[in-house]
Amino acid sequence: MQGFPERGGPGPGPGPNDLAHLQATMHAIELACASIQMHINPAAAEATILSLCQSPQPYKACQFILENSQVPDARFQAAAAIRDAAIREWGFLTADDRRSLLSFCLSFVMQHASSKEGFVLAKVSSVAAQLMKRGWLDTTAVEKEAFFNQVNQAVLGIHGLDVQFTGVNFLESLVSEFSPCTSSAMGLPREFHEQCRRSLEIDYLKMFYCWARDAALSVTNRIVESKSEVPEVKVCNAALRLMLQILNWDFHLNNNSTKTGINVFSAGARLDIDSSKRSECTLVQPGPAWRDVLISSGHIGWLVNLYAALRQKFSREGYWLDCPIAVSARKLIVQFCSLTGTIFLSDNGQMHEHHLLQLLSGIIEWIDPPEAVAKAIGCGKSESEMLDGCRALLSIANVTTPFVFDQLLMSIRPFGTLTLLSTLMCEVVKVLMSTYPEEETWSWEARDILLDTWTALLVPLDSTGGNAMLPPEGISAAGNLFALIVESELKAASSALTDDVEGDYLQSSISAMDERLSSYALIARAAIHVAIPLLMRLFSERFARLNQGRGIIDPTETLEEVYSLLLIAGHVLADEGEGETPLVPYAIQTYFTDNMGADEHPVIVLSSSIIGFAEQCLDPKMRASVFSPRLLEAVIWFFARWSRTYLMNPEEVRETHSQDHQLQSQQLRKGLHSFFREHNQGKLVLDIIVRVSVTTLLSYPGEKDLQALTCYQLLHALVREKHICVHLVSLDSWRNLANAFANEKSLFLLDLAHQRSLAQTLVHSASGLINSEASNQYVRGLMGHMATYLGELSSKNDLKSVAQQPDIILLVSCVLERLRGVASASEPRTQKAIYELGFSVMNPILVLLEVYKHESAVVYLLLKFVVAWVNGQISYLEAHETAIVVDFCMRLLQLYSSHNIGKISVSLSSSLLSEAKTEKYKDLRALLQLLSSLCSKDMVDFSSDSIETQGTNISQVVYFGLHIVTPLISLDLLKYPKLCHDYFALLSHLLEVYPETVAQLNSEAFAHVLGTLDFGLHHQDAEIIDMCLRSLKALASYHYKETASGKTGLGLHAAGHKDSGGNLQEGILSQFLRSLLQLLLFEDYSPDLVGSAADALLPLILCEQGLYQRLGNELIERQANPTLRSRLVNALQSLISANQLSSTLDRINYQRFRKNLNNFLIEVRGFLRTM
Repeated sequence: MQGFPERGGPGPGPGPNDLAHLQATMHAIELACASIQMHINPAAAEATILSLCQSPQPYKACQFILENSQVPDARFQAAAAIRDAAIREWGFLTADDRRSLLSFCLSFVMQHASSKEGFVLAKVSSVAAQLMKRGWLDTTAVEKEAFFNQVNQAVLGIHGLDVQFTGVNFLESLVSEFSPCTSSAMGLPREFHEQCRRSLEIDYLKMFYCWARDAALSVTNRIVESKSEVPEVKVCNAALRLMLQILNWDFHLNNNSTKTGINVFSAGARLDIDSSKRSECTLVQPGPAWRDVLISSGHIGWLVNLYAALRQKFSREGYWLDCPIAVSARKLIVQFCSLTGTIFLSDNGQMHEHHLLQLLSGIIEWIDPPEAVAKAIGCGKSESEMLDGCRALLSIANVTTPFVFDQLLMSIRPFGTLTLLSTLMCEVVKVLMSTYPEEETWSWEARDILLDTWTALLVPLDSTGGNAMLPPEGISAAGNLFALIVESELKAASSALTDDVEGDYLQSSISAMDERLSSYALIARAAIHVAIPLLMRLFSERFARLNQGRGIIDPTETLEEVYSLLLIAGHVLADEGEGETPLVPYAIQTYFTDNMGADEHPVIVLSSSIIGFAEQCLDPKMRASVFSPRLLEAVIWFFARWSRTYLMNPEEVRETHSQDHQLQSQQLRKGLHSFFREHNQGKLVLDIIVRVSVTTLLSYPGEKDLQALTCYQLLHALVREKHICVHLVSLDSWRNLANAFANEKSLFLLDLAHQRSLAQTLVHSASGLINSEASNQYVRGLMGHMATYLGELSSKNDLKSVAQQPDIILLVSCVLERLRGVASASEPRTQKAIYELGFSVMNPILVLLEVYKHESAVVYLLLKFVVAWVNGQISYLEAHETAIVVDFCMRLLQLYSSHNIGKISVSLSSSLLSEAKTEKYKDLRALLQLLSSLCSKDMVDFSSDSIETQGTNISQVVYFGLHIVTPLISLDLLKYPKLCHDYFALLSHLLEVYPETVAQLNSEAFAHVLGTLDFGLHHQDAEIIDMCLRSLKALASYHYKETASGKTGLGLHAAGHKDSGGNLQEGILSQFLRSLLQLLLFEDYSPDLVGSAADALLPLILCEQGLYQRLGNELIERQANPTLRSRLVNALQSLISANQLSSTLDRINYQRFRKNLNNFLIEVRGFLRTM
């Protein structure tokens, strides 16, 4: 074919003997592919195909199969084998061989462009793209130009439509290969991929876009004018796909080679582009270099007009909306809506607005009028166009301010874009209300996209938390929309109970609905003057209905509506405030600023009515008839969210940073804030909240979700603030709760985790007492009886029989979880009492560990308490206290070890064996956390004297603990990810901080530790491998530095020795040098690990230079090819000498060696893996 060379590969053509071999290979691959399809001995078939991929230089065989086989799968596998072999052997292929392979692949797809086996062509095209990238940095600009000239001829259609289609597809494969998120692994450093990406973006990406545009232009007239489908359609669709792919590129550079950003000089630009959304929306920021192609050329007008013309032509063909060309064109239009940044002139946003208006003029036909669009979809029309219209609005909202967004439509319609957005969503909500399908349909997806659009417009724009202000028309539209949303949610709540098939509504948890409700709240706050009175009216109507119909009318539907209203009101009135104290929403601050009385302020009236309703649950009769666990969940959730914002918060938290709103804030404090402060209604409301909380804990046994909300969200929220704790501890209701917790058994019915949380909360509340002594006394009173109980139980003569009683096991478990909760709440103010508490149960803990050695659940609770206690106390302990705690931990470790070595028996059934391993995993992870807590004493120590004064050495203690624990950690147990991570994190920390004490481990324990390091070095998790490499670096560098100064270093551990059979065994550093080189040269690993591997390899080589030379010589002797042998000799020498590498272990030398290792692997790894 003119313009494309004839196909050929490395080496001369096949002779007679070669031909027979090639045919045999082809038949073997064909048979293997057929066997896989028919499931006949698939393992052998896969091995046959794998042998082709792994054989050295299989190019002739692969090319023969591609050109002669009649089996498409065989041709596909042959293409894959070319890719694998070429990437592996790239280092020793000649430049001619590389060019020949690339030429063959490209010529193949062009000459078979009319083939119906598209997956084979796609594979060969992908291989050509990968070969092009692999040689990209070595190919000259002239060679690239010559190559791309051939591709351009194909894309322009010189060789026909099929070749044109194939040329566009090749460019699509090429762009995909150069994009970081879709590139193929090549075993090369990240820097290689980044250089390729950068080069393509600067020099070729824009050119490819122009080619795709021209390809589409060359066929569109034929498509529009024809009366039936023509082959040009597939070319146009491919070109549109390629343009979309290029616009999806993650642009990093503009003409000044700097990171692009949104054009801050544009009046319509938004800076808050990182908010999370349900619907994907990627901003397109290619920079000013693309302005002529995308903006100034009339390209947008052509695209919009093309789709409009096709849409008009096929208006009677309902199926056309889902045809590939229609879908691709709409996607490209939607993507153009996300265009932003410096590509637009700094002309006060005029160019950008014109661009968006041009797009919106075409998009409006997809979604307006909303009622007619929804009706057509209901009658069977495809919803895809309408959904793309919604996505376009979302994209525009992400790159404009609300004001600009609204103004866009006013030049072509009598209403603004916000009105359209509101009307469109109202129509979608009406569809949802009329159907409420069990499965998600188009209306669900449309609702989510449109909610994301409102979110994009209304999220806070500045540090004061102020929301974007809407124009008056937009505020009115938001108010109408919110009213309809609330109506739909109430209908969903009531209809979920009456439908024959229960929908998802009742199963939805509060957290699952949170994202949607947060979007509702933004809309409500945009029209806050409508939203709050509406909620007030709806609440009052439901409360009145409940009171009037008590005992007469079934209240279930009304209660479900109250449930929904509580969730909506909670989101409107307050923000989540995770990790911080949330401010009163900006809309409420700025709108309700008049000095109105408490009985007139809408927020106060609404909040008070909800609080009053919740208080009724304290009446047993009302509780039985009205307050189901589900309804109380919403009440507790509302209290937790509302109280963080409004309840007794100090004035300084409420200060706004905006001078424009200081007066409004002062007026707001006079009304809203002062009403719920301690001197007004705050303490009364706090008391109601506490009493309601106690009711949920005592009167709803077994309701774990309700009690979890109470313990983890509401009570935790109350004790976060010290000023609230001051009032909490003075309340009779709180004292009653603490008394019940300390002295009564009623709260023992709670879930164990909830008891732990409640203990933690009660201890945190001690911060509200007058001084530290009072706080410590409070903790003693809270937990003293339980510590006494453990002491008395452990001293019983008949403990072994008594302890096995189910009620005693449960009681012990509850006490241990409460102790753990108290320990985890440790802070300086209560540290003394919590230390005394732990000290008093030391011996009982050891006794119970002995007694319950076969009760894995109790053992785990014991260990977790000790971990929490040590972790909370160790930094504060004086030297003599530290010695006591360390001694206790060592006794506990020894006792646990004596009970558990060899406990897992291979004779157990598989299910029991798995259960035993799981129990062991949890225990050992706790022990590792205990050792880590002890380690922290050397890093964070608030005591007044040094622990060495008591003869306590943390490093020796931890290594002693590791000596005890490591025999329990088998390689099977290290397959548990969390245990594996904790183990290697501790090990790498110990070896980096305390390498001098490693020799203290006996040979058996040391060998076990090093065995686990070898296991971790070949782990699948890159983080685990990295920690092992850091450990090896620490070991080797310590030994090298010590021996260089005349010391023994690792001593016998590093020296070779003879085993029991008289065979010489290498030292550990020699073993790991061999293992690490094997990994780097012959195994698969993440390129990100090369730096850490270099840091470990350098000290290993310096310690074992003789072994390094021997291993290098072995590699050289195995290489038969003289050229490759010479390259290998030079590479091995350069590894340890290039870049002025020296024999010191300093930062500069490590950096030099990293660079050397990168170059070494690029040079030799490919051909070494073929040996």
